[in-house]
Amino acid sequence: MLFSPLFSGSSGNATFIEAGDARILVDAGLTGARIEQALRAIGAPPETLSAILVTHEHIDHVRGIGVLSRRYHIPVYANAACWEAMPPTVGEIAPGLTRVIETGRDFYIRDVNVASFATPHDAAEPVGYTFRYGARCAGILTDIGCCGGELLDAVEECDLLLIEANHDVEMLKSGSYPYPLKQRILSRHGHLSNADCGKALCELYARGVKNAVLGHLSAENNDESLAMGTVLAALREQDIGTGMHVAMSHRDRPCGVFHL
Repeated sequence: MLFSPLFSGSSGNATFIEAGDARILVDAGLTGARIEQALRAIGAPPETLSAILVTHEHIDHVRGIGVLSRRYHIPVYANAACWEAMPPTVGEIAPGLTRVIETGRDFYIRDVNVASFATPHDAAEPVGYTFRYGARCAGILTDIGCCGGELLDAVEECDLLLIEANHDVEMLKSGSYPYPLKQRILSRHGHLSNADCGKALCELYARGVKNAVLGHLSAENNDESLAMGTVLAALREQDIGTGMHVAMSHRDRPCGVFHL
């Protein structure tokens, strides 16, 4: 299995997974041209994609899905509420390429088992995903206001997890965002802070997760060194240290290809 976060942040999100003969794109939140370029850069031309999966309808996750689906005849998977809430700018997607999934019910793309699970975010019916192929499992857990019980259960068997480390709480509170936006981000249906990401990873380490990629960092209320430092400090406090390998995704470029 190959796993590559192409872009991760409020300006756009897209993650590529390859397993067996399946090539899957999760979210397409930048222009079709940007995503095409990133896919070709990692050796995965867009015309070879088997499917596009959508976590939720916010524009930083769906901006390019219509263009890519129409241009390369790629099926798009999302739950009914997400389809209903999709912004008009996505454009029409051919009925033959529309796939409606049920949150919480597994399905297959070729030989890859895909499980969706509900996430706490201010969207119509947001989800995260895990992908299983043989003995390997990878997961995506971003755009979450909090991370507890059922979410940890959903991703605890992942060999690699892309998890949100969106903001530093003090930077957000003292920053220039208007108060209602700050409250939205800090709410249980907003975005996960660096500190809460660190706590979640400590719990997941105890459940067997040993590899994580930090994602969806805020451009205004975070930076890569601060996010990484906060998470690693949380791991050290629990005597985990280098027992968990933590990498960083980027807002504007692929962070590399992980081989599972």
